Amino acid sequence: MNARKIVDTVKPTFSKGGKLGWLHSTFDAFETFMFVPNTVTTKGSHVRDCVDIKRVMILMVLALVPAFLFGIWNIGYQHDLAFGLGWGFWNKVWYGLVRIIPLYLVTYIVGLGIEFASAQIKGHEVNEGYLVTGFILPLIVPVDVPLWMLAVATAFAVIFGKEVFGGTGMNIWNPALIARAFLFFSYPSKMSGDIIWVGGVSRGAECWQAGNGVVDAFSGATPLACESLSDLSGHGYTFLNMFLGNIPGSVGETSAVAIILGALLLIFTGVASWKIMVSSIAGGLLVGWLGTLCGATDIPCWYQLVMGGFLFGSCFMATDPVTAAQTECGKYIYGFLVGALAVTVRLFNPGYAEGMMLAILLMNTFAPLIDHCVIDATIRREAKRTRIA
Repeated sequence: MNARKIVDTVKPTFSKGGKLGWLHSTFDAFETFMFVPNTVTTKGSHVRDCVDIKRVMILMVLALVPAFLFGIWNIGYQHDLAFGLGWGFWNKVWYGLVRIIPLYLVTYIVGLGIEFASAQIKGHEVNEGYLVTGFILPLIVPVDVPLWMLAVATAFAVIFGKEVFGGTGMNIWNPALIARAFLFFSYPSKMSGDIIWVGGVSRGAECWQAGNGVVDAFSGATPLACESLSDLSGHGYTFLNMFLGNIPGSVGETSAVAIILGALLLIFTGVASWKIMVSSIAGGLLVGWLGTLCGATDIPCWYQLVMGGFLFGSCFMATDPVTAAQTECGKYIYGFLVGALAVTVRLFNPGYAEGMMLAILLMNTFAPLIDHCVIDATIRREAKRTRIA
C-alpha cells in the first residue's frame, strides 16, 4: 500500500465529524505538505498553477541549503581554528551538525507547536510560512546562542510577530528578524562580542580570557567589529576570504558564494524579486562610497556587501513577499532604502555594527506607505495624461 492510499484510509478519522476530527487542521497540514491538494475549483475565475504556497516555501528552503551546508562546515572550521585541533573536513562537518541540529530542533518544535496550537484553536488550516522562518532563524544567530533564549525568541516572534496579525500573509514584519531583534535587545551579550561565534568557547569564557587551550593568534572578532581597512587586514580579513565565508559570523551569513547560489535559484524560479536584491546592493554601495568620500571610513564600499548579513538580508529577508513592497517601482525604492540604511547604521552608529536587521524591519514598516505613494503618483500621472489628451 503506497503513502497516498494510507493517507486516504485514515483521512475520515481526522475529518470533521470523525473520532479525531479536532485534529483536522494538523492532519491537513501534513497531507498537503506531502501531496498536492486533490481539490479543484468549480466556479469563478482562477489562475491555474501547479505551484502553491507550500511549494514556494520549499523552493525558499532549497535556496537556503547552500548557506546552511557551508555554515555547518564553517562552525567546525572556526572551532578547529580556535583550539588548533587540526581537524579534517569531515570532523568539521560532524561538529557543525552536532552544534546546529539543536538550534533547528528548538525553532521548529517551539514555532510549529505554537502554529499548530493556534490553527487548532481557531479551526483554520496550518499556515505554511513557518517552514521558511524556522529554517532561516538558526542561520542568523550565533552558534553559541543558549537554546532557552532561542526558544523564548521564537515564541515571541510567532505569537507577536505573526499570530496577533492573523498568521502568514498578514504579518507586518519579518518573523525571523523579529526573533533576532528580540535576542539582540534582550540578551545583547549573547549576540555580540568575540566569543559567541565559535561553538563551545562561550561555555567557558574564563578559558577564553585565560588563553587555556585557545590558540593565541586566533580572534573571534567578526569583520564588522573592525573599524578600518588596516584593522581588517590585522585580523587577516581580505575581500576574498570574506567573499568565500571562512570567517566568524552568524551560521548562514558568512559565505557570499553560497548566498548568491541561493539567490540565483530564487530569481530563476520567480520566487523572490531581483529588483529588491539589485537595488539593495546599489543603495549599500552608494552610501558606502559616500562614506569613504567624506572620510567616515576607509573601508571600500564593496567590502560592505560581504561583511555581516548584508547579502543574506538582501536576498532572503528583504525580498519576503509579505513584508516587502508590492509595486514594481516600489520594490526599487524599498530595496534601495534597505541597503542605504544598513550601511548608514554601520558607519554612524558605533553601538550597533550590523545595521541590516534594523534596516529591513524599518522598511517593512514603511513598505505599505511606499506602495501607497507609488500608486497615488501613478493615478495622478494617468489622470493628468487623460486631461491633456
